[in-house]
Amino acid sequence: MSLDSMRAKFTPHALSALRVTTGLLFLQHGAAKYLKFPHVAMFDKVQVFSPVGVAGVLELVGGALIVIGLFTRPVAFVLSGLMAFAYFMAHAPRGFYPILNGGELAVLYCFAFLYLACAGGGPWSADYIARRVS
Repeated sequence: MSLDSMRAKFTPHALSALRVTTGLLFLQHGAAKYLKFPHVAMFDKVQVFSPVGVAGVLELVGGALIVIGLFTRPVAFVLSGLMAFAYFMAHAPRGFYPILNGGELAVLYCFAFLYLACAGGGPWSADYIARRVS
């Protein structure tokens, strides 16, 4: 088996692994805000209609949908926009460089979700199963 054929065989599965991992990591933020697990002290008084509260709802619901791969493209697009908004509202005012303004994670999530919005959920997703059934 050549390296190119191995890459071609495993790339779709790597996409699914990236989607699941990204979704689980993102889901933690919403879970910490609304389910209080894991407990993060700064999220103790999150209000639903505050910017952090709205982001928490999107993190919880969007993260779960990304994990199962349901509506991957539109959800990932919305979450990519959320992370771009979070970066420019919360991090960029603190300085130009993401490593100095604490925005590396927001930038990384933004582009990971943008990639998922373009590439889809991969073969281990509810979207893929629904497409094959219909």
